[in-house]
Amino acid sequence: QVQLVESGGGLVQAGGSLRLSCAASGRTFSSYVMGWFRQVPGKEREFVAAVSTSGLITNYAGTVKGRFTISRDNAKNTVYLQMNSLKPEDTAVYYCAGQRGITVASMTRTNEIDYWGQGTQVTVAS
Repeated sequence: QVQLVESGGGLVQAGGSLRLSCAASGRTFSSYVMGWFRQVPGKEREFVAAVSTSGLITNYAGTVKGRFTISRDNAKNTVYLQMNSLKPEDTAVYYCAGQRGITVASMTRTNEIDYWGQGTQVTVAS
């Protein structure tokens, strides 16, 4: 079992950058595929990015590809989401997610995921 705590959200101007962090408890972090999702009120939670257990394989939603970078540091039990060139439509609550026994490609589906953080608000002002 793993517990996830996000940080790094906030208010930023369009075109700016933020880096989200997700700290995980437990000694098995390196065995979890990790991902980031986001949700706005009235809409379903949507996939943003995922990273393999080793950190070598990543996957991104088309809307963020080229602007966001997911990475992980297994020694620090932390996964990151570097967000550049932010747009107002990136405004959402961002959730960290973790799951064992799936592929990075499968990490796009919320019903495949057992572990979630509490979320951190990102607001991009125009």
